Amino acid sequence: MGQVIRREDIKQLVNGLHQEGETVVATNGCFDILHVGHIRYLQKTKSFADKLIVLLNSDSSVRSIKGPDRPVNSEDDRAEILCALSCVDYVVLFDEDSPRNLLDEIKPDVYTKGADYTMETLPEADIMKKNGTRVEFIEFVKGKSTTNIINKINK
Repeated sequence: MGQVIRREDIKQLVNGLHQEGETVVATNGCFDILHVGHIRYLQKTKSFADKLIVLLNSDSSVRSIKGPDRPVNSEDDRAEILCALSCVDYVVLFDEDSPRNLLDEIKPDVYTKGADYTMETLPEADIMKKNGTRVEFIEFVKGKSTTNIINKINK
Protein backbone atom coordinates (compact mmCIF):
# COMPACT_ATOMS: atom_id res chain seq x y z
CA MET A 1 0.00 0.00 0.00
CA GLY A 2 1.29 3.43 -0.94
CA GLN A 3 1.60 6.39 1.34
CA VAL A 4 1.06 10.12 1.16
CA ILE A 5 4.29 12.06 1.60
CA ARG A 6 4.41 15.73 2.54
CA ARG A 7 5.87 17.93 -0.18
CA GLU A 8 8.64 19.11 2.12
CA ASP A 9 9.74 15.49 2.67
CA ILE A 10 9.64 14.14 -0.89
CA LYS A 11 13.11 15.29 -1.98
CA GLN A 12 14.74 13.56 0.98
CA LEU A 13 12.71 10.41 0.30
CA VAL A 14 13.78 10.28 -3.36
CA ASN A 15 17.40 10.92 -2.44
CA GLY A 16 17.20 8.00 0.00
CA LEU A 17 15.66 5.73 -2.62
CA HIS A 18 18.43 6.62 -5.07
CA GLN A 19 21.07 5.94 -2.42
CA GLU A 20 19.53 2.49 -1.92
CA GLY A 21 19.84 1.83 -5.67
CA GLU A 22 16.12 2.15 -6.38
CA THR A 23 14.89 3.77 -9.57
CA VAL A 24 12.04 6.27 -9.39
CA VAL A 25 9.31 7.04 -11.92
CA ALA A 26 6.99 10.00 -11.48
CA THR A 27 3.78 11.02 -13.14
CA ASN A 28 1.20 13.65 -12.37
CA GLY A 29 -2.48 14.30 -12.69
CA CYS A 30 -5.81 15.02 -11.08
CA PHE A 31 -7.02 11.39 -10.90
CA ASP A 32 -10.45 12.69 -9.96
CA ILE A 33 -12.83 9.80 -10.70
CA LEU A 34 -10.54 6.80 -10.96
CA HIS A 35 -11.29 4.62 -14.00
CA VAL A 36 -9.71 1.82 -16.02
CA GLY A 37 -7.73 4.30 -18.12
CA HIS A 38 -6.05 5.62 -14.97
CA ILE A 39 -5.33 2.10 -13.71
CA ARG A 40 -3.68 0.98 -16.95
CA TYR A 41 -1.72 4.24 -17.17
CA LEU A 42 -0.40 3.87 -13.62
CA GLN A 43 0.43 0.18 -14.07
CA LYS A 44 2.40 0.97 -17.24
CA THR A 45 4.12 3.87 -15.46
CA LYS A 46 5.21 1.59 -12.61
CA SER A 47 6.79 -0.81 -15.12
CA PHE A 48 9.53 1.76 -15.83
CA ALA A 49 11.07 1.83 -12.33
CA ASP A 50 11.17 0.33 -8.85
CA LYS A 51 9.09 3.05 -7.18
CA LEU A 52 6.17 5.11 -8.50
CA ILE A 53 5.49 8.58 -7.16
CA VAL A 54 2.21 10.19 -8.20
CA LEU A 55 2.33 13.99 -8.12
CA LEU A 56 -1.31 14.77 -7.39
CA ASN A 57 -2.93 18.11 -8.18
CA SER A 58 -4.46 19.61 -5.04
CA ASP A 59 -8.11 20.65 -5.02
CA SER A 60 -7.19 24.28 -5.74
CA SER A 61 -4.95 23.21 -8.60
CA VAL A 62 -7.71 21.03 -10.13
CA ARG A 63 -10.19 23.93 -9.90
CA SER A 64 -7.68 26.18 -11.65
CA ILE A 65 -7.22 23.69 -14.49
CA LYS A 66 -10.66 22.05 -14.81
CA GLY A 67 -13.05 24.73 -13.54
CA PRO A 68 -15.11 25.47 -10.42
CA ASP A 69 -17.11 22.20 -10.48
CA ARG A 70 -14.02 20.04 -10.16
CA PRO A 71 -12.67 18.03 -8.51
CA VAL A 72 -15.56 15.70 -7.78
CA ASN A 73 -13.50 13.93 -5.10
CA SER A 74 -11.40 15.77 -2.52
CA GLU A 75 -7.60 15.67 -2.58
CA ASP A 76 -7.59 13.52 0.56
CA ASP A 77 -9.98 10.99 -1.01
CA ARG A 78 -8.08 10.96 -4.30
CA ALA A 79 -4.76 10.44 -2.48
CA GLU A 80 -6.16 7.61 -0.36
CA ILE A 81 -7.62 5.83 -3.40
CA LEU A 82 -4.31 6.11 -5.26
CA CYS A 83 -2.41 4.77 -2.24
CA ALA A 84 -4.66 1.70 -2.24
CA LEU A 85 -3.36 0.69 -5.68
CA SER A 86 -0.54 -1.85 -5.56
CA CYS A 87 1.38 -0.03 -8.30
CA VAL A 88 1.53 3.30 -6.42
CA ASP A 89 4.27 3.69 -3.81
CA TYR A 90 3.95 7.37 -2.89
CA VAL A 91 1.59 10.29 -3.49
CA VAL A 92 2.55 13.94 -3.00
CA LEU A 93 0.16 16.87 -3.45
CA PHE A 94 1.09 20.06 -5.24
CA ASP A 95 -0.80 23.35 -5.60
CA GLU A 96 0.58 24.70 -8.86
CA ASP A 97 -0.99 24.05 -12.28
CA SER A 98 2.20 22.27 -13.37
CA PRO A 99 4.53 19.97 -11.42
CA ARG A 100 7.63 21.62 -12.96
CA ASN A 101 9.11 22.84 -9.68
CA LEU A 102 8.41 19.57 -7.89
CA LEU A 103 9.95 17.53 -10.71
CA ASP A 104 13.02 19.76 -10.63
CA GLU A 105 13.34 19.11 -6.89
CA ILE A 106 12.97 15.33 -6.94
CA LYS A 107 14.70 14.53 -10.25
CA PRO A 108 13.04 11.19 -11.02
CA ASP A 109 14.82 8.70 -13.26
CA VAL A 110 11.74 8.46 -15.50
CA TYR A 111 8.72 10.71 -16.02
CA THR A 112 5.56 9.58 -17.78
CA LYS A 113 2.97 11.63 -19.56
CA GLY A 114 0.03 10.86 -21.81
CA ALA A 115 0.77 10.23 -25.48
CA ASP A 116 -1.18 13.35 -26.38
CA TYR A 117 2.12 15.12 -25.55
CA THR A 118 5.46 15.03 -27.36
CA MET A 119 8.83 16.34 -26.22
CA GLU A 120 8.06 19.46 -28.26
CA THR A 121 4.75 20.11 -26.44
CA LEU A 122 5.69 18.83 -22.97
CA PRO A 123 5.76 21.83 -20.57
CA GLU A 124 8.33 20.06 -18.38
CA ALA A 125 10.66 19.06 -21.25
CA ASP A 126 13.39 21.54 -20.32
CA ILE A 127 13.44 20.28 -16.71
CA MET A 128 13.60 16.67 -17.90
CA LYS A 129 16.50 17.42 -20.26
CA LYS A 130 18.38 19.43 -17.63
CA ASN A 131 18.11 16.64 -15.04
CA GLY A 132 18.67 13.72 -17.44
CA THR A 133 15.20 12.30 -16.77
CA ARG A 134 13.93 9.85 -19.39
CA VAL A 135 10.40 10.65 -20.60
CA GLU A 136 7.96 7.92 -21.62
CA PHE A 137 4.66 8.74 -23.33
CA ILE A 138 1.77 6.38 -22.61
CA GLU A 139 -1.25 5.86 -24.84
CA PHE A 140 -4.64 6.54 -23.28
CA VAL A 141 -7.43 3.98 -23.25
CA LYS A 142 -9.81 5.22 -25.94
CA GLY A 143 -13.03 6.68 -24.58
CA LYS A 144 -12.00 6.43 -20.92
CA SER A 145 -11.81 9.76 -19.12
CA THR A 146 -13.21 11.46 -16.07
CA THR A 147 -14.86 14.06 -18.31
CA ASN A 148 -16.63 11.31 -20.28
CA ILE A 149 -17.88 9.75 -17.03
CA ILE A 150 -19.19 13.10 -15.78
CA ASN A 151 -20.90 13.79 -19.13
CA LYS A 152 -22.55 10.35 -19.06
CA ILE A 153 -23.85 10.92 -15.53
CA ASN A 154 -25.20 14.34 -16.49
CA LYS A 155 -27.20 12.89 -19.41
